[in-house]
Amino acid sequence: MTTTQRYAALGDSFTEGVGDWDAASPNGVRGWADRVAEQLVLADPSWDYANLAIRGKKMRQILDEQIDAALALQPTLVTIYAGANDILRPRIDIDLLMARYDDGVGRLRDAGADVVLFTGFDASGSAVFGRTRGRTAVYNEWVREIADTRGATVVDYWRLREFQDWGYWDVDRMHMSAAGHTLMAVRVLEAMKTSHRIDLPELEARPALKRVEQLWADAQWARAYLSPWVGRRLRGVSSGDALSPKYPTPGHPHWATVPA
Repeated sequence: MTTTQRYAALGDSFTEGVGDWDAASPNGVRGWADRVAEQLVLADPSWDYANLAIRGKKMRQILDEQIDAALALQPTLVTIYAGANDILRPRIDIDLLMARYDDGVGRLRDAGADVVLFTGFDASGSAVFGRTRGRTAVYNEWVREIADTRGATVVDYWRLREFQDWGYWDVDRMHMSAAGHTLMAVRVLEAMKTSHRIDLPELEARPALKRVEQLWADAQWARAYLSPWVGRRLRGVSSGDALSPKYPTPGHPHWATVPA
């Protein structure tokens, strides 16, 4: 008798898959977690998959709304990345935030699930988001300590220097592109010591821009992406407010080909 294994992905836009645009997928995105799930199913069709992540969610929302929902699914494996949207806020009590994160991870581990955590990305190359680098470094030390204490696996996003190449980022400069999500799926599977059949994409060469061209591109980006992002935060709304989880019920999504 085959025992069902179940993977539940929790978090915000990073795990939902924003930037890896796919009109055939729920919420219009695919993402690294979907790609990881596909590889698990290809290797062993007893795997089921649920993705409860929703873009824009902060730590408290993820812990309050997604932990219990995940536990109800009796997961074998949980990936969770929470806190990135909190770090970007003007004020944050990061120690209190991470103590709550520790509790949430502890509940998942106590239920018997293997847990994969993520450190935050080193945004030193961003003139806007690089200002949060110190907060992210503190967050990362907390994540590593939680992982050590709880027996979780860490995908060290901070140390994945490949992601300093803008070819792995969407035009909004905030979310990974399809290439970035593909690379992240490989790094997650590697951290889990799981084999895969993913071919990494070759990035297109990007021509160097002259200073005036770069300034124009930055201005266009700020108008199209940064200003709306700031505006939503000032209004206290999120791009994910009207969205539901992509895959709330465990199963094999349409892209997961189950071996015969």
